[in-house]
Amino acid sequence: MLVFLLFDTVPDILWLCLVGLVYLAWIEVRREPDLLAQAKLWWCLLVFLTNVPGYIALRIWVAVRRRRRAEGARA
Repeated sequence: MLVFLLFDTVPDILWLCLVGLVYLAWIEVRREPDLLAQAKLWWCLLVFLTNVPGYIALRIWVAVRRRRRAEGARA
């Protein structure tokens, strides 16, 4: 993405994909009940800046967090 911004040409499909990833990130963090608004914004900005790697990191973090919450509820 950085290369496209440096040369001032970004295909429309890349912008659309970026908006889609940020939207999916927002859906994920929106469902986290005890997450601060600042942390939600941080995750969305991370996905915006790093694109796919940021979204993968978010999905892993949410999965681990939900699994720990479920284990805590059983104990």
